[in-house]
Amino acid sequence: MLRALAVDDERPALEELLYLLRSDHRITSAEGATDATGALRRIAAALDPEPDGEGGGLDVVFLDIHMAGLTGLDVARVLARFARPPLIVFVTAHEGFAVQAFDLKAVDYVLKPVRRERLAEAVRRVCDQVRTARDSRPPEGAPGGTPHGAAPVAPGPVQSSAAQIPVELGGVTRFIPIDSIAYVEAQGDYARLHTADGSHLVRVPLSALEERWAVHGFVRIHRSHLVALARIDELRLDAGATTVRVGTAELAVSRRHARQLRDLLMRHAGG
Repeated sequence: MLRALAVDDERPALEELLYLLRSDHRITSAEGATDATGALRRIAAALDPEPDGEGGGLDVVFLDIHMAGLTGLDVARVLARFARPPLIVFVTAHEGFAVQAFDLKAVDYVLKPVRRERLAEAVRRVCDQVRTARDSRPPEGAPGGTPHGAAPVAPGPVQSSAAQIPVELGGVTRFIPIDSIAYVEAQGDYARLHTADGSHLVRVPLSALEERWAVHGFVRIHRSHLVALARIDELRLDAGATTVRVGTAELAVSRRHARQLRDLLMRHAGG
């Protein structure tokens, strides 16, 4: 059973979200806050143990992103410093912050207007993560457990071993493993992710993915393409033009990226 806090600076949206949360049998309590400062005060109070050693507790925060003063993303960054932070679900009218949200280890990203079924799915995901975190926590006093009175070490939200990116399909957020993506194609302010099973459009510029996914082995080969180095099957040089084959796709490599790509492929082959 979950204890929740909903944060939205628009009162009607907050009341609707609270109504939906309180209608869910898995939510034991749901409070509201209309700004980030008030939310942080409530979170700090909930996580601060009472004199008898029992804090009020808080499992999850449902956060709007665009708010006056501190944004929901700012609140999430503050919570990341807590010893045992509550889980975070972003609830927003804007699609473009999904990558930043999941970089901050959000459990889910729900788009407004909020549908009851979609919010119920977010609550299910939170329940799964809370249950997993509790089951994996050593009992107090057990070897390797937390000594009585000592500050617990935060397990943080439970994440899949593979990094993922959220995509919207039919109004439902799905999670695509980054290591399943062969290459990414720029489409204006959007990017199309190409996998063996098809493609997915996300509202994230290619430049943002280039910066974040370098650690996952993605390299820029053209102003329009980002490619997973491990997915390149063939490099071709023909009449001064460079191309790579990624599965059945043949992609052009710009002159400015050709030499760097060749060097990276050589290192990859040698490694």
